[in-house]
Amino acid sequence: MDRRTRVWNALHNQPVDQVPVGFWFHFEGEKALGQACIDAHMRYYDDCDVDFAKIMCDGFFDYELTAPVCSAKDWYDLTPMGREHPYIRRQLERVKAVNERLGGRCMSFYNVYAPFSSMRFGAGDERVMAHLREDPEAVMYGLSVIAEGNALLAELCVTECGCDGVYYCVQGGETDRFTHEEYRKYVTPSDLLVLEHANRFSENNILHCCGWAGITNRMENWYDYPSAAVNWAVQIEGLSLSEGRARFGGRPVLGGFDNRREGVLCRGTKEQVQAYTKELLAENGTRGYLIGADCTLPADIDTERIRWVMETAAEWGEGEDR
Repeated sequence: MDRRTRVWNALHNQPVDQVPVGFWFHFEGEKALGQACIDAHMRYYDDCDVDFAKIMCDGFFDYELTAPVCSAKDWYDLTPMGREHPYIRRQLERVKAVNERLGGRCMSFYNVYAPFSSMRFGAGDERVMAHLREDPEAVMYGLSVIAEGNALLAELCVTECGCDGVYYCVQGGETDRFTHEEYRKYVTPSDLLVLEHANRFSENNILHCCGWAGITNRMENWYDYPSAAVNWAVQIEGLSLSEGRARFGGRPVLGGFDNRREGVLCRGTKEQVQAYTKELLAENGTRGYLIGADCTLPADIDTERIRWVMETAAEWGEGEDR
């Protein structure tokens, strides 16, 4: 079974010859932009040959607001990014270049953020939260405008650049930020505008419920978000893959490893990493499961550790759930 078939089957709860494996990390410094970033992606894929590629949006975290925002009312001045906006075009150039060099050898996904994250990246977390308290309607308008651009980016990654889907990152669900009702009122509409648009162009989109802050999220904010598979911070949320799979309606799940430096993947011996991989396989079966991490790995991880996981998954081999 080739990698494309293996991953597609895993994303759609179909049998696989072996559980697919995928890990990723940020490309930092001079490797975060331009040709150096494309080359860094390919060095990693050529080195590890993971089962699927997650193309990183490094260098694009500073979201480019289309109008200055000082007061809450200024969110009404935002205009949607069109397909020729440099912020979108530069990302598409990277995505297309990486996919051309991959040559279709595996499925690929581009990292697309939810509008609330883009807004915070562009205006700062404190300002966004202050404006939300002052004038929630203005902020929600701004989110809807940003969502148009993010939705277009997701669409073009698939239709123009050869991605098989997007890895859609939702944030802002921390228990100390919003109640469940507040999140669903203020943030969910823009989350879904992007995700549902992406789903019109791909049946393979992966939902990432990000634990970036190290604070437990209200995972119930996202249980009904439509996607092919789901990835979340198992260690931070205290939500196992099996329990999470049930809460997300039986969808395929991606993850299992702690991405932090203290996790077994980063600090364990080869024997410990292999033993943990076998535990994940035994607990989660071979159908509807992709081995990965809670989030991005440290950029300086020795990629040999990733190969340990891949080798163990391959040795586990084909067959029905054990």
